Amino acid sequence: GICPGSSHSTASAVSSSAAAAPAIVEDEDVHPRLAAYDEHVKRTVVPFTEACAGLGPGMESVGKDIGAVWDGVRNIVELGTKYKKPADVPTALQPHLKPCQDAMAKIRSARIDRKFDWHLKAIMEMLACVSWVVMSPPPSPANFVKDTIGASDFWANKVRKEYKSNEKEGPAHVKFCDTMKAMVLDLSAYLKEHHLSGLGWNPHGKDFSDAKVGESSKPAAATKPKAAPAPTPAGAGAAGIFAELTSKKTADGSSAATGLKKVTRDQQTWRKEYQKPVDDAPKPTAAVPKAAATAKFGAKKPLGPPKCEYQERGCKWNVENQTKETCDGGVCKVEVTDVKQQQVYIYKCENVTIQITGKCKSVILDSCTKCGVVFDNVISACEVVNCKRVQVQATGSCPSFSIDKTDGIVVHLSNEAVSESSFVTSKSSEMNVSWPDADGEIKEAPIPEQFMHKMVNGSVTSQVSDLYH
Repeated sequence: GICPGSSHSTASAVSSSAAAAPAIVEDEDVHPRLAAYDEHVKRTVVPFTEACAGLGPGMESVGKDIGAVWDGVRNIVELGTKYKKPADVPTALQPHLKPCQDAMAKIRSARIDRKFDWHLKAIMEMLACVSWVVMSPPPSPANFVKDTIGASDFWANKVRKEYKSNEKEGPAHVKFCDTMKAMVLDLSAYLKEHHLSGLGWNPHGKDFSDAKVGESSKPAAATKPKAAPAPTPAGAGAAGIFAELTSKKTADGSSAATGLKKVTRDQQTWRKEYQKPVDDAPKPTAAVPKAAATAKFGAKKPLGPPKCEYQERGCKWNVENQTKETCDGGVCKVEVTDVKQQQVYIYKCENVTIQITGKCKSVILDSCTKCGVVFDNVISACEVVNCKRVQVQATGSCPSFSIDKTDGIVVHLSNEAVSESSFVTSKSSEMNVSWPDADGEIKEAPIPEQFMHKMVNGSVTSQVSDLYH
């Protein structure tokens, strides 16, 4: 094996070889992501702008603005090839997105013939795909862009239907619709290949704070086809290499290999005898324990600040986020003063008893867990929604109980409420009602959840399942 040393002859050979190389430096400097984007523009955006121009001067200006939007996106793609990813991508890119925003504003405010209203609506729906530059999965940018086709096609199909029978103008309008859809599909394919998880950045690039607004290269150089490598001459290989080296020898016997140092046996690190023992290998550092996750998937969200206050507007008592820790003795007391107007709304309370004294208009229990509600008299109804394992007790009268999307509830009725209370239930389970009998003993029965339905004389009739008899 040999390793390079310093030699004037070698430098001369390298410089002469570089001078003989084809002049495609500009193409080699273009990042593959940027070159692919320029190909996307040439392949689909240019045909679309030409289709817009074919519809008249008004749509031609709109097509030019769409080209400006895609040019603005190209500037963003080029920034990604030069700079590291900033901490806050949308905020960092905001000043660089102004060319796109200005062009889109011109399209939105375009004043052209009313017959192009559907065309403009299809374009505005399609332009939603441009926001892929500031999004992060899920969904992936490719899928996000493809999803915009549905909204734009809604209006494009109206255009197709309107002009499909017009032999004179129809082909130009259909071409507009087809090239627009092809442009979005091609953009989605480009993103799937080059920006699968969001806008690509350069991890070894410069800090994004150094980026200047408006800095970009011209796309023309990127669209030039690269020169094809010279065909390998016949007889190439080891013999060809030695023949070329021999031809490069000078009069004094120097060649391209002159000055290169020989690698001695002890420098050949691939040999076993010169490899370091395993014990000397650097030991992996202990993993730093990660900070406790602030919120695990499916973890219970903390309750908001507790409230127990009366609102004049709406004549309502709001009892929110109460727990046994926030209430004295685990009991939250509400005193109703206006019989006809005031209602009590209980929201997201846990492991607490709500005691309501006085006669109120209604009681609503929403999204509560392991709560108990005791009230005297209710004029309208007591509603229980989205609750789990709750108990409701009427010490006086309550005409109606409404139970919806609740799992686990026991309704305790007084002697006064037994004869007048009714129950309306839906999407609920484990419902029970208890009441005192004539002897004062407490009885309890389940509220039916299972029913048997039959068709009788063209209508559906329902009966409680035999399980409850």
